[in-house]
Amino acid sequence: MSDAQTRPWPGSGSDGRLTVLLGGQKSGKSGIAARRAEASGRPVVVVTPAVVRDAEFEARVARHRADRPPHWRTLETFDLAAAVDEADPGAFVLVDALDTWLAESLESIGLPIGDEVPEPGHRAATERRLVAELHAFTDAVRTGDREVVVIAGQPGLGPHAVGAGARAYVDLHGVCLQALSSAADDVRLVMAGRTVPLEREPGREPGREPERDPAAGAGDVPPGLREHGDTQVPDGAVDLAVNVLPGPPAWLADRLAQATSDLAGYPDDGPARAAAARRHGRAPGECLLVDGAAEAFWLIAQVLRPRLAACVHPSFTEPEAALRANGVPVVHVQRSAARNWLLDPADVPEAADLVVLGRPDNPTGALDPVETVERLARPGRTVLVDEAFAEFLDDADGFAARGDLPGVLSVRSLTKIWGLAGLRVGYVLGAEASIARLAAGRQPWSCNNLALTAVEALAGAEDERVERAREVARGRRELVDEISAIPGYEVWDAAANFVLVRGSEPGLRDRLLEHGLAARRADTFPGLDDRSVRVAVRDRETHRRLGAALRTIGERSAP
Repeated sequence: MSDAQTRPWPGSGSDGRLTVLLGGQKSGKSGIAARRAEASGRPVVVVTPAVVRDAEFEARVARHRADRPPHWRTLETFDLAAAVDEADPGAFVLVDALDTWLAESLESIGLPIGDEVPEPGHRAATERRLVAELHAFTDAVRTGDREVVVIAGQPGLGPHAVGAGARAYVDLHGVCLQALSSAADDVRLVMAGRTVPLEREPGREPGREPERDPAAGAGDVPPGLREHGDTQVPDGAVDLAVNVLPGPPAWLADRLAQATSDLAGYPDDGPARAAAARRHGRAPGECLLVDGAAEAFWLIAQVLRPRLAACVHPSFTEPEAALRANGVPVVHVQRSAARNWLLDPADVPEAADLVVLGRPDNPTGALDPVETVERLARPGRTVLVDEAFAEFLDDADGFAARGDLPGVLSVRSLTKIWGLAGLRVGYVLGAEASIARLAAGRQPWSCNNLALTAVEALAGAEDERVERAREVARGRRELVDEISAIPGYEVWDAAANFVLVRGSEPGLRDRLLEHGLAARRADTFPGLDDRSVRVAVRDRETHRRLGAALRTIGERSAP
């Protein structure tokens, strides 16, 4: 392969091509890159992510500019992805160089080279941010017929780094270079003006490889994330842990029973998908039926493979479990009791290309304003809104009907309000391209005939849904009033069929079990501890029994 040639990316002939030239100082990288650019016959755009800080560097930059042909265009920017997008399709984009981009990126976030090494958490976040920006860059390369060459140094080939800060820079440079090279289709080592092609590990094709960040626990799922209320009700205890209404209603049970007479045929989800989509004013192609909301979380993690996921907590933990099990780095964005558990969108890292939040949230019951989600939505980011409890709102559309917001996926569940947890009934709504991508990544016939029957039937049961939701709201108000009158406890009203209760002493769930009441433990939700429990809305007699138990526990704990 000559210096002026690269092997195309997999896929269509209009995809971009990426080459990485790496080597030590004065190895000849820039000259080889310039010759490749000139020989390509394409319009050349040079991207220079550098800030001139001294006279020697200013002279160096001037020499490089003078060496370039006058018809070459120069972009001085640190946003590599935007630079590629700005270059016309068919252009040759020369990034000179990765080293200056990295050094200036570190400077911009307060980590200048040579200073003390950052704290482990800060360093891990910095690494995620840098890798996410490089992945955005390589994604941009794929979108058009551009030939892109990145000049990258190789600090490990030079003198040994002295000092913790310098060693941290070398480490980060290596991480960034591996992320970049994993997406390149040609990587060459330049020494003494000659190139040596570097072979890819057998079986590895060009494309993004999932980064595993030990600080984020990617690939390692803490057991608490897989803990759910259905496992927390001992025999003989009153169930306050499972937030599913009794059901299904008699008319739906009859319809399901009739559907069992014809189970020989393979499922056809067309009518049910159309009914669910129509309910929210969406086209059938914008809806995907799933085997319960949990399947949607795992499917999204496996198919979308985000670079960095921001999970808003405390919240339902299955989405994070799915992401970690699939090697996706995860950061927590914590809700605060001081803000009544409402999310501040400014707390979500800009680098996160997937944001997961519940609305209404489980277990806090918080209902974030519509504007919060709107501020999170932007091109290039997926906002996964877990709307499993939206059926308990007066207006159940939520974000399922918001086809105008880029990247928003609404996950819906019909199991909670209709008493169908054992049947697994749910669906996802979003842009048609996103739904098609998810559908292509799953096994056929994922939803059984009975679940499809339930979806189609319940799409037209809006009046009964509203009445069920209002009955829950009346019971919840009664439950909140009962607990609010007991000294020593905090309780937050919710927009669903449960409330969060916090006491002053640890072990609240275990103490309630002594009274025969099984509440949902809260210490498995990130951000909560065992002073708190989640309590499902039940009947008046059960609420009073819970109140009496809490009073007794509080009296025993009093000094």
